[in-house]
Amino acid sequence: MSDPLTKAEAAVRAAETDTVAVQLALAAVELAKAATAQQQTAAQPPAPAPQFDSRKWLTIGGLCIAGGLVGALFAMAVAIGAVSVAILALVLRSLWRDIQRKG
Repeated sequence: MSDPLTKAEAAVRAAETDTVAVQLALAAVELAKAATAQQQTAAQPPAPAPQFDSRKWLTIGGLCIAGGLVGALFAMAVAIGAVSVAILALVLRSLWRDIQRKG
């Protein structure tokens, strides 16, 4: 049983002095190696399809909800701070006017 690789190697040995024959033989060897590698990769069974993981999606959903709640609380804290600063500015302006009138 002679495979293409063995035939190509024999052709290389026989054509050591003829450069064109050597190039053709080397090309045949590379072609045989590529065909062998392709046959080996084609013979591998396909990878199994990944299973649905409900725990992963529940975790992702829970983290999204928690992140949304944290964002909402942060937005409320910023709004309360802004209202407090506005009230403080109004009170200080009123005090400043009163001091300017009396002084």
